[in-house]
Amino acid sequence: MNKPIAIKWFPPSWVQLKIGDRIIYIDPAYLKTNFVHYPKRIEYSSWPDPIDGLPEELESADIILITHHHKDHCKRLTVRRLMNSKTKVFATKHCKKELGKHFTIVRSGIEIDMDDINLKTIAAYNQKQDRRTKLMHTQGTGVGYVISGNSKRIYHAGDTDLIPEMKQINHVDVAFLPIGGGGFTMDIHEAVEAAKQIKPKVIVPIHRFKSDTKRYKQLVENETSVRVKILDIGETLYA
Repeated sequence: MNKPIAIKWFPPSWVQLKIGDRIIYIDPAYLKTNFVHYPKRIEYSSWPDPIDGLPEELESADIILITHHHKDHCKRLTVRRLMNSKTKVFATKHCKKELGKHFTIVRSGIEIDMDDINLKTIAAYNQKQDRRTKLMHTQGTGVGYVISGNSKRIYHAGDTDLIPEMKQINHVDVAFLPIGGGGFTMDIHEAVEAAKQIKPKVIVPIHRFKSDTKRYKQLVENETSVRVKILDIGETLYA
């Protein structure tokens, strides 16, 4: 019998997955402001030097996945801190300025097989709507990931609105959906619609900011059979 997948969340959208013997990180980026009150934080250097840290002692990665180039999702120092000589890094082409050359460029709509892990990339973007004066995530600059392993499917949406491509996603055990709104991603109401479309077993809200996570949980669980788990920083969820 396969072991359950162990999941940790760190703000805003940083996720650690332990799938069998594999350690996978999605959007690891240590920003001091996100961990001011987290007692386990480790800072190797601080301002005026580049801020290099980890939220806690973390294992080195087998795979690192980056959804897009914004600094709270893509940070060279954090990626290097989590790498070893065998780590495989996947990111969009706009991450090249931050990460350099040593990663595999991905775009939406591709599939990658790595022994017992399968990756599929999904579009992630903002749509033109009246509530914005500027699109923060234009189509083609970011991706989400569907990660399959240990007979489980995990979806990390990245920074995105509710988009038509989500209708292609199914049979998901855990979905990481942004709910923070504010012109950057889906708000809680759009993320409820995403829950209805994707129908995962469990949703973990990410990119939360000041959104009402309890209200989101109430709406989803009242209107669907999906369970919402609101993780504290560093809390482990088994799926």
